[in-house]
Amino acid sequence: MSLLARLQNDQVITPNTVKETASSRYLEIVYQIHREIIREIGQETFNSKGREETENRIRNITDLIIENDYDNLPRSEREVIIKQVTDEVLEFGPLSPLLRDETVSEIMVNGPKQVYVERRGKIERVNVVFRDNLHLHTVIERIISPLGRRLDESMPMVDARLPDGSRVNAIIPPLALNGCVLTIRKFSKNLLKTADLIRNNSMTSHMSKFLEACVKGRMSIIVSGGTGAGKTSTLNIISGFIPHDERIITIEDSAELVLNQDHVVTLETRPSNVDGKGEIAIRDLVRNSLRMRPDRIVVGEVRGGEALDMLQAMNTGHDGSLSTAHANSPRDALARLETMVLMAGMEMPMKAIREQIASAIDFIVHQSRLSDGTRKITHITEVVGMETDIITLQDIFIFDQTGVDERGRVQGRHRATGIKPKCLDKLRTAGIVIPDEFFA
Repeated sequence: MSLLARLQNDQVITPNTVKETASSRYLEIVYQIHREIIREIGQETFNSKGREETENRIRNITDLIIENDYDNLPRSEREVIIKQVTDEVLEFGPLSPLLRDETVSEIMVNGPKQVYVERRGKIERVNVVFRDNLHLHTVIERIISPLGRRLDESMPMVDARLPDGSRVNAIIPPLALNGCVLTIRKFSKNLLKTADLIRNNSMTSHMSKFLEACVKGRMSIIVSGGTGAGKTSTLNIISGFIPHDERIITIEDSAELVLNQDHVVTLETRPSNVDGKGEIAIRDLVRNSLRMRPDRIVVGEVRGGEALDMLQAMNTGHDGSLSTAHANSPRDALARLETMVLMAGMEMPMKAIREQIASAIDFIVHQSRLSDGTRKITHITEVVGMETDIITLQDIFIFDQTGVDERGRVQGRHRATGIKPKCLDKLRTAGIVIPDEFFA
């Protein structure tokens, strides 16, 4: 019995049904054609041929099947089916259009029937489904296999980086109760620049020039914020202010920073192998970097015991280093650093930890994703020092939110608080002068 005859025995299929490109029935048609192609040709045969030749072969076979079994399909519908079959054979199935879509910054698959994406800072559900959990698991395997990783009951979680820089996280049952869960944070090919943040009202030109002066004047800066707030993008931008004659060592879990300076050494952590051995953590790389004669150390994110090594490096001649940390406010960022230092296993009194932080960190740049999806630097806060047992902070620039308009867009403005930074004298000593009106 022919392909579509078999399908029509189960349910009447019309061109209108086929237009529902993400419906289970449409997906079933694509899957059945895919099975027929693999049965006739074999997956390995396709993989060994050139891309163009393979696509032509898929088109010819799919056209022939549709011609024989469903000849009243319009050409436009045939093209959609051919494209989906090609994605199923050569790419990542239903995920392929989302991976090609440059407006999508993150893909979140919560089981085979529920897919969300993030566009312009807002999460929305898309009309994309997988046939079943096995289909989704097969696509995940296709993504991670070239990376030398595996996902099964013995290793039900995987965190990896694709060759283009995108980050992939997957977790499967029994840990994930609603089926395989896949999250892909896509690597942006068009990296943001300072002018983009100013144009998007993420900060002002005065804030940008002040941050540039701080980086050139070797102030140590922590970029804090919640998940998806844009910390890494901001870190990448302010890292670009580091002078070109300095040796920079970047340390990340997944290499995302792209610096234009000539003298950059990029280090990336390594997960454990299938036997649970061979892991190289951020803390190991931070310690090793101190033996590599760095002028600046840029850590993509501190979230554990490496915070202590980072602080000690900043306090022993590696000032001007940069990093990010998850936090809800500048004050919370300090509390998080205290907790992370304790995770290093060192028996230190809390006052000693706070003194380390206060002497190592000069500024906290806090970034938030607001309710309308926009990302803004809401605080540039100076770490002033210690008063008794408390680290003292002063806000130099803040974002004042005044409300939300009828379209849901956040209203407000960036402004200086009127406080002059304590670091101005140090910057002047380094030959960097910032006009007083910046802080008026």
